[in-house]
Amino acid sequence: MTHPNNYTIAEEIAEKGLEAIPEMMRVLINNAMQVERSRYLQAEQYERTKDRKGHANGFKPKTIQTRIGNITFAVPQVREGGFYPSALEKGLRSERALTITLAEMYVQGVSTRKVKTITEQLCGIEVSATQVSRATAQLDEVLQEWRERPLGEISYLFVDARYEKIREAGQVRDAAVLVASGITPEGERQILGVSVSLSEHETHWKAFLKSLKERGLHGIKLIISDDHEGLGAARRAVFGGIPWQRCQFHLQQNAGAYLPRQSMRLEVAADIRAIFNAPDRKTAEELLQSAIQKYAISAPRLSSWLENNLFEGSLVFDFPLEHRRTIRTTNSLERINKEIRRRTRVVGVFPNQASCLRLVSALLMETCEEWQIGKHFCTGKFMNS
Repeated sequence: MTHPNNYTIAEEIAEKGLEAIPEMMRVLINNAMQVERSRYLQAEQYERTKDRKGHANGFKPKTIQTRIGNITFAVPQVREGGFYPSALEKGLRSERALTITLAEMYVQGVSTRKVKTITEQLCGIEVSATQVSRATAQLDEVLQEWRERPLGEISYLFVDARYEKIREAGQVRDAAVLVASGITPEGERQILGVSVSLSEHETHWKAFLKSLKERGLHGIKLIISDDHEGLGAARRAVFGGIPWQRCQFHLQQNAGAYLPRQSMRLEVAADIRAIFNAPDRKTAEELLQSAIQKYAISAPRLSSWLENNLFEGSLVFDFPLEHRRTIRTTNSLERINKEIRRRTRVVGVFPNQASCLRLVSALLMETCEEWQIGKHFCTGKFMNS
C-alpha cells in the first residue's frame, strides 16, 4: 500500500465486515468480468463490428462464501460458450488484499487510480478510461443510495455544520458540511443526512432540511443545534412550529465573550451549569433571575446577554428527565465532526465538492452502521407514549 497508516485503518475496518464492503466488491468484480467478456468478444455491448468473436448472453448469478459474507456475483455469459472470466477467481484468491483496498476506498473515498489498478489486476489487461469511470460511478452509487434512503419517524433531530477547504475555479474556498442525526421513538440513533455546498448559508440549510423532509422525516418533537448563521430562518421555513433547543455547551462557551475580566470565567460557568442542571423549569428560571441580578452591576453586558439568550437552552425542561442529558447539546454530532476532521486533515484541500461529499458520506455511513448495533440512547419514557 502507498499509505501504510491508512492501511492499518482500512484493515481494521475490513475486519468489521461493513455492509458497504461486500457491495463494493460485488460491483467491482462484476465490472471487471464485463470488461473481460468485452475483450474476449472483441466488442463492447451492442457494438457492431466485423471483429466480433461472439455474442453476449446475459448473466448467471453465482453466490460465493467470502470472508466478509455471502456475495452473489453476476457472471457474464457468451452465447457460443467457451468463456469463463478469470477476474472472479483472481478476486477470490486475493480476497484479503482486495477487501482491505476496498475498505481503504470506503474510508478515503473512491479513487479512479485505485479502481484502475484493481480492475487491471483482476482482468490481467489494461483498462480504458471509460471502463474505469463506469466502475467508479457504480461504486459511488453505493454511498449515494445510502444518502438518499427513505427516512421515518424521528423524535429528536440534531443538526450541525463544519467547514472544509475545497478548490473551486482555481481558488481555495470554505464549503459548509451539514450533518443531521436523530433519535427514534424507540431510542435508536441514526445518521440522517449530509450535504456539502459553497452556497449561501440560509439557502444551503433550507435545501438540506427540505431534503430530509422529502425523504420522509416526520414526527419531530425537538430540534437541537447551535445558532448557526442562516439555520434559524431555514428551520422556521421548513419545520415551523417545532421547538428549538440551542446547544447548552455552546451557549456556555458564548458567555465568555461578555465577561469584563477572565478571572470571572469559572464563577460564571458554574452559575450557568447550575441553571442547566436544575431539576425543573421553575428552579432553572429562579436561578437565571438570580444570576441576572448578580451580574447587573459587575458585568452588565453579561447580565443582559443572560436575560436575552439563556432561555434558548431551556426547552429540554419540557421533556422527560431521562432524555435531557442526551438532547440538551449537540455533543454527539461534535464527536462525529471531530472524527471527520481527523480524516480530512490528511487531504488538506479537496479538489472539488464531490470528493469531499464522498469521503464524509463514507465516514458517516460507517458511523451509522456502528450505531445500529449499539445501545439505545433514550430509554424509559418513549416520545410516542
